[in-house]
Amino acid sequence: MKEITVQELKEKIDNDESFFLLDVREPFEFEISNLNGTLIPLKELPGRVNELEEYREEEVIVMCRSGARSANATNFLLSEGFKNVKNLKGGVNQYAREIDDSLQIY
Repeated sequence: MKEITVQELKEKIDNDESFFLLDVREPFEFEISNLNGTLIPLKELPGRVNELEEYREEEVIVMCRSGARSANATNFLLSEGFKNVKNLKGGVNQYAREIDDSLQIY
């Protein structure tokens, strides 16, 4: 499984690179702190994977709070035939610590 660091993600954002950011946390977590990704909670992902069909060949970055749920989602998407999926190492909390201290750590 490939991972991406919060610094690498920040560079992609700053350079306006094309990627799809998938947030697999729960809605209440998304309300606390988010990076404007598309929210599909991990438990709903198998039933909603068809919503991501257009990103099958694109770069997909998966995030959660700390990187564990997103690692599971990354492996699932790879098993479903997605070609370029990366797990955000350390999740939104790591992003808050290292990149944007205005985000709430929880």
